[in-house]
Amino acid sequence: MNNIFDTHAHYADHAFDLDREELLKKLPESGVSLVMLASSSVEDTRENALLAEKYGYIYCAAGVHPESVDSNPDDYLSIVETAAALPKTKAIGEIGLDYHYDGCCREKQIRLFEEQLDLAKRLDMPVIIHTRDAWDDTLSILKDHKPNAVVHCFSGSMEMAREVLKLGMYIGFTGVLTFKNAKKALKALAEVPADRLLLETDCPYMAPEPFRGKRCDSSMIACTAAKAAEIKGLDVQELINITNENGRRFYRI
Repeated sequence: MNNIFDTHAHYADHAFDLDREELLKKLPESGVSLVMLASSSVEDTRENALLAEKYGYIYCAAGVHPESVDSNPDDYLSIVETAAALPKTKAIGEIGLDYHYDGCCREKQIRLFEEQLDLAKRLDMPVIIHTRDAWDDTLSILKDHKPNAVVHCFSGSMEMAREVLKLGMYIGFTGVLTFKNAKKALKALAEVPADRLLLETDCPYMAPEPFRGKRCDSSMIACTAAKAAEIKGLDVQELINITNENGRRFYRI
């Protein structure tokens, strides 16, 4: 397979510290033609910009994940905006809401989310959305702000997918599609038109079968694509080509 676009990866993660350069040099040999690096913090934002500058096939996003809300510097928005002006920064993200852990401050997360949505609107940039155990608030905010967005790492219901699609947004799927307990995500995938579908790894996380439990990398999208193609009734390479085109259109590459 070739022409793979991994639309959401985290190669600044410490999981790649020992072999990052070697891996990134070899990924194109595995059929990977494009990678989008999502940021989780201001540190990530800076490191991803450096990786994108170094590797021609890599692009990046700038933003702060909701889990970083308590460690976020006061001037984070100006840092994100500065990074967003770089030629290979193509989106704001990943941003959103995550209520998974007890004790999270929902009000702070909502403020962080909305500030970055406002920035994306002002800069006319697409947005990468993260949501976990926070769907009602996320959907309400998305309806208010109406960003050009992708809801990444989608494992929600068919009904949730329909709500995203009504807003004209894209939906990104990871290796979750290959898991034995992925019935809900597979039903959602069946609802997504081919021109609104993105493939991603969220690496180093979410490695698909048969690599589940191992460190994930962009070459493993081939496994996810095979499952998605089965559900959509398409040839695997055809699906990869379609999602590559979708990613290019969404990120304006």
